[in-house]
Amino acid sequence: MSELPKTFDPAAIEARWYDHWERNGLFHPERPGAEPWTIVNPPPNVTGSLHIGHALDNTLQDILVRHARLKGKDALWVVGTDHAGIATQMVVERQLNERQQKRTDFTREEFVAKVWEWKAESGGEITRQLRRLGCSMDWANERFTMDEGFSRAVLKVFVDLYNQGLIYRDKRLVNWDPGLGTAISDLEVETREVQGSFWKLRYPLADGSGSIEVQTTRPETMLADMAVAVHPDDERYRTMIGKQVRLPITGRLVPVIPDEHADPTLGTGAVKITPGHDFNDFEVGRRAGFKPAEMLNMLDARAQVTQTADGLIPEDLIGLDRFEARKLVVARLKDEGALVPYVDKDGAEHDAEPRTIQTPYGDRSGVVIEPWLTDQWYVDAATLAKGPIEAVRSGAIRIVPKTWEKTFFNWMENIQPWCVSRQLWWGHRIPAWFADDGRIFVAASEEEAQAQAGAGVALRQDPDVLDTWFSSALWPFATMGWPDTDVKALGRYPNDVLISGFDILFFWDARMMMQGMHFVGDVPFRTLYLHGLVRAADGQKMSKSKGNVVNPLGLIDKYGADALRFFMAAMESQGRDIKMDEKRLEGYRNFATKLWNAARFCQANGIGASRAIEPPAATQPVNKWIVGETVKTVQAIDLAIAEFRFDESANAIYQFTWGTFCDWYLELIKGQIDEETRAVAGWVLDQILVMLHPFMPFVTEELWNAMGDRPYPIIVARWPMPDARAIDPEAGPEIDWLIRLVSAIRAARSELNVPPGARLALHVQGANPATTARLAANAAALGRLARVETQGGAAPAGGAAQIVVDEATFILPLEGVIDIAAEKARLAKAAEAAEKERDSLAARLANPSFVERAKPEAVEKARADHSEKSSEAEKYRAALARLG
Repeated sequence: MSELPKTFDPAAIEARWYDHWERNGLFHPERPGAEPWTIVNPPPNVTGSLHIGHALDNTLQDILVRHARLKGKDALWVVGTDHAGIATQMVVERQLNERQQKRTDFTREEFVAKVWEWKAESGGEITRQLRRLGCSMDWANERFTMDEGFSRAVLKVFVDLYNQGLIYRDKRLVNWDPGLGTAISDLEVETREVQGSFWKLRYPLADGSGSIEVQTTRPETMLADMAVAVHPDDERYRTMIGKQVRLPITGRLVPVIPDEHADPTLGTGAVKITPGHDFNDFEVGRRAGFKPAEMLNMLDARAQVTQTADGLIPEDLIGLDRFEARKLVVARLKDEGALVPYVDKDGAEHDAEPRTIQTPYGDRSGVVIEPWLTDQWYVDAATLAKGPIEAVRSGAIRIVPKTWEKTFFNWMENIQPWCVSRQLWWGHRIPAWFADDGRIFVAASEEEAQAQAGAGVALRQDPDVLDTWFSSALWPFATMGWPDTDVKALGRYPNDVLISGFDILFFWDARMMMQGMHFVGDVPFRTLYLHGLVRAADGQKMSKSKGNVVNPLGLIDKYGADALRFFMAAMESQGRDIKMDEKRLEGYRNFATKLWNAARFCQANGIGASRAIEPPAATQPVNKWIVGETVKTVQAIDLAIAEFRFDESANAIYQFTWGTFCDWYLELIKGQIDEETRAVAGWVLDQILVMLHPFMPFVTEELWNAMGDRPYPIIVARWPMPDARAIDPEAGPEIDWLIRLVSAIRAARSELNVPPGARLALHVQGANPATTARLAANAAALGRLARVETQGGAAPAGGAAQIVVDEATFILPLEGVIDIAAEKARLAKAAEAAEKERDSLAARLANPSFVERAKPEAVEKARADHSEKSSEAEKYRAALARLG
């Protein structure tokens, strides 16, 4: 046993223990014959640094991994990073710009080499930070989505899907980021509210019989309009269907078409259709018979106006940025009389109506996203989605919380083709080669493609790379060595569980289901646990623009990794987001300190490490009771972890450690610590350390080793066995009775301002023989913990506090101890004040105007205050009643 310092200092132990675990290979699964248990981490971007969402996600995973390891399973946590195509290319390009260089100053191969150099020098920041959090990952087998083995898997999947007809090239609209010059996924689009305008345009019918008015937030796109849609049942336009309108500026003739997309109740009921620059219009255009190749495209890759196929855009607009073109188009429309003015409430005319518009931005470039018609590679997601849909329906994959199943089915059953190509240099280059005659050859290498094409056929490889979600979809099996290894034979596939934020359910989780079931023939994981977001203290979503982002490393510096981890677990309640609360973090730091001091108390009283897994023999009720309470806590934690109730498991060990063990058991045994009690106390403390270890790995490892010589560190100790036979049916109720009685006496003393040092007489009325026996057996504990002495006979006349516990009434005479009249007056006054505030708050909460108009946080505070004042009033009235 090594003496513990007086003060608990997280920083002094965290780095030391993590280094010890990693150097000794304790995260690596090496338990031949043990049941395998596997989880993979969502690979963070290689450019990333630890944010609060990572802290939550990885804490939950580590709890499960450490719990499985302690359960004797051969636990493997696969770790790695994603090459993060866009993010990484941006980082390296930014470095080049600082040296007055740009990507195109280099060949593609030279630039990619620079990216690899950057990764070697700077790409490991987040993995170092995950170590600070205490993540017990198998670093010896760290993977990267661009490493050689993983890249082979990516190429095989693409080639096989192509040969199976499940990958194809198509011309469709994509989210185009003009700043980056690439297509991006929906996840990389950030919608912001922008103050914009709503213009009304007048299009004349070509036959001169009238005109039709449309409204738009993007007037420049009228340069590529191909139709005007009206609802087929809209009487206003029924005679116009089939006619043509002549567009202003370009003079293009376009048809008036019927389509239910046009809502008669919105705007004019007529909608301009620009299929090459709007997702809804694209579908309307296809229904109208326009082929994608025929759809007009008026913008280039940098969102500058380019000439359409019919050559009708005026030359002075060509080359203008889309927003500069907007100004000129509006001016031209106005000059031609095609702009219908907006008349405000005061009768004044304006070119457009002010509107707040939901506008898509690239989350990395900060540029407005453009729906853009372009040739890309697509995966037939609808076909691949069939297996995962059935897997979730059958229970082969369990989604927790179950409420997410409806969302999952809705998205998967209406899934759209998946665009997997990106216009970047960094990433897995698409294994497709083009011949001059338009033929495409897909193969794992250029040599194989050339063999397909035949000698003498010139080939050029597709310059695009694959979306990083395409490669990360292979994570559960490619990290295990697929396709070179039969991953199912390893016993590691399917993984036992996947922990994920709900926001990537479709971008990553569902795609792993698709690829895993298609290529390995089984689900990639048996359970999918979806956690919420970590929000700011006021409930707002964290963002750099709001300035409310919390740095988890700063929290670790301030409170320790254990406190942050415990906060994440205790606050993670299924289906709810977490509100950041530093007071709770401080509380969990205090919890670690409480445990530390309890261990020091044990050391000072000769209580050390237990020598047995089974509980020691116990004859004394207090020792039988604590053994039983320990077993109940193990059972509660096991059940909660099995059901992914992280909050319930954390709160179970918290309440047992702080309340049951520290506040009661250690107090109950003070002054009477014999050999039996030493053995039991040492065993219970060991069980606490093991149960708490998945949540607080650092402090538990430190205390585990400080309490005595151990044959192994706690990280590979044995999880407690919840043997119900260790629960004594008599000892538990007796100690529970003692705790309730002491608590009630302490509460009465506090409420009635009894001096802390005053020893009171305790009289009892109506006690049955069992209670009388308990009083006698626990007289010493009552005297020490409640500062009372049990007296025989009736209580003397005069003021007294009365306490009822079960069938007995306990009387504490107070004459001469406190000024009873003054105390009654004080309590009555306090009760009246609390009741007045309670009633005032109740009136405010009953006022619909307040509840509906006040800020939500103000209403919430009023409800909390009302509850607090109600409790105070009840407490004071109860104290008055005690005095008679």
